[in-house]
Amino acid sequence: MREHGVKVSGIWAQDWEGRRITSFGKRLMWNWRWDSELYPALDKRIAQWKNEGVRFLGYINPYVAIEKELYAEAAEKGYLTKDYNGNDYQVEFGEFYAGVVDLTKPAAYDWYKDVIKKNLIEFGLDGWMADFGEYLPTDTVMDNGVDAEIMHNAWPALWAKCNYDALTETGKLGEILFFMRAGYTGSQKYSVMMWAGDQNVDWSLDDGLASVIPAALSLAMTGHGLHHSDIGGYTTLFDMKRSKELLMRWCEFCAFTPLMRTHEGNRPDDNWQFDGDIDTIRQFARMTHVFAALKPYIRQAVSLNSQSGLPVMRPLFLHYENDAHTYHLKYQYLFGRDLLVAPVYEEGRTDWTLYLPEDNWINLWTGEPHGGGGEVTLPAPIGRPPVFYRASSEWAELFASLRAL
Repeated sequence: MREHGVKVSGIWAQDWEGRRITSFGKRLMWNWRWDSELYPALDKRIAQWKNEGVRFLGYINPYVAIEKELYAEAAEKGYLTKDYNGNDYQVEFGEFYAGVVDLTKPAAYDWYKDVIKKNLIEFGLDGWMADFGEYLPTDTVMDNGVDAEIMHNAWPALWAKCNYDALTETGKLGEILFFMRAGYTGSQKYSVMMWAGDQNVDWSLDDGLASVIPAALSLAMTGHGLHHSDIGGYTTLFDMKRSKELLMRWCEFCAFTPLMRTHEGNRPDDNWQFDGDIDTIRQFARMTHVFAALKPYIRQAVSLNSQSGLPVMRPLFLHYENDAHTYHLKYQYLFGRDLLVAPVYEEGRTDWTLYLPEDNWINLWTGEPHGGGGEVTLPAPIGRPPVFYRASSEWAELFASLRAL
């Protein structure tokens, strides 16, 4: 990828701790330690990559696989939630079982926080997907005595805090990144980055590429200002297969979000991947150059989010509140104050129609000026998603430079 000009700043390997194969596809071995057989010499490679400016990211969730040593340790110490008979509760996750670490028990919380510190941070990970949080069984028993049906919603916020505390206590907050899919009131303080969860590898409005946009804007209005998605989606079921076109459209969309990250999916061999052919690699090269060129603009938006809570991906009505039409727009957004993005989310399209609110706009790719207050239809070939910038933006010179990429 680097040889073909792709800007690679990180490697995300969700199976760094091992994998298992089920009828659903490729799953992970929920034992949060480096699998040296699957990834030999990873400890040395992480240091090598970091010297090259490439960080390594992994995966963790709040469960431990029953056949592995972390489960045995947690069970021996009494750190797992219980069933009504006082036995360790075991959750079925699709052809395998796991225990639930009782984050309401102070000693268990500290133990799991230390697992993150030692097995992830000290090992060299610079980030991870802090997955799940929304799957607390409603019939399990916890140390704090609160009914699981009541505790269920608070659980992801507690899981976020566990990750956040591990970073804070190791002095890594702001340097190491974790991202979550679940949340509740209070998560905003601890979830440093969200992602959209497990979209289908398809064009469906309800759970495909398009669904990410209203998800991001909804989260934005609840106080989660940093959001991204799996480029290409994750879930392959039945006859679904990620196409080259879908992956390339998702890639160009994510160049105008706070983070670009691919996912191989649960059935990697069925799906088109980022290195599927030279054409796909060139698409990633170009769009990562666009993303990297926008770095100072994105940094300003992220900084403003940390200071004021203003989200990086914003519904248009935040800045055009007197325009009634902006309250009905689900599938376009403002990226920061000055970029308007309308991703192409339908298969086979070469043009796209979007709404421009009253302002002076410039087509990012052509430099053509447009007035606002109505819809505009324009060519939208792959690699040129509909993006406009405000003519009066302080970043106009930077935006204009992207036409050369």
